Amino acid sequence: MTVTVTVLIPAKQVENAQTTQYTSPAGVTTIIDKFTGTNTSGSSATLSVNLVTAADTPGNQNLITKTKTLAAGETYTFPEIVGQALTQSCYISTLASAASAITIRSNGRQVT
Repeated sequence: MTVTVTVLIPAKQVENAQTTQYTSPAGVTTIIDKFTGTNTSGSSATLSVNLVTAADTPGNQNLITKTKTLAAGETYTFPEIVGQALTQSCYISTLASAASAITIRSNGRQVT
């Protein structure tokens, strides 16, 4: 077994459409160690995060964080995401209330 610490999602501003941010590669189980969102805008914005299995699509059945409100300038570390595992082809998908309002970044471990 090999464990590789890696950046899963480099820092980026989140889209206001449901968007896949990271997909666990073939033959890999990914463990999420950190997931951070920072509202860089001047007003409140929300972020929803789905952890989706390979055979599914984002929806209420895999919604882990629903419309978490971040005040202007606030950073949140999403403890409900930390420690979650994604098997092969499972993915992280996000939806923000406003484009370019929230910056996310995630790191974790890939186990092969």
